[in-house]
Amino acid sequence: MSEMKLGAVESRFADIIWQNEPLSPGELVKLAEKELSWKRTTTYTILKRLCERGIFRNEERVITSVISREEFYAMQSEKFVDETFDGSLPAFLTAFGSRKKLSGKEIDELKQVIESMRG
Repeated sequence: MSEMKLGAVESRFADIIWQNEPLSPGELVKLAEKELSWKRTTTYTILKRLCERGIFRNEERVITSVISREEFYAMQSEKFVDETFDGSLPAFLTAFGSRKKLSGKEIDELKQVIESMRG
């Protein structure tokens, strides 16, 4: 797999695929034309690029994802924390919390997430 990264427009295109898969190339062309005002050639060019990155596959005229949207964005989040905060989730949360205060509900949800991650 090459670089797992999406620009803003690629993200919108990827979301179209994730929301509608499995789909045929023709269906994708119609959706990209409607949602992004793209021509067929642009759709095929970007699809090929995302397939080469290992995010999607186009086999036997059926487009499907190799990784789910959730998996993709989890990988991106991990990479961000690794690169920006030396892999320290507490450092990330400290930086995040210094600018945005969390509600009681958000804190409770985070506690549940942490508890579910305990070995």
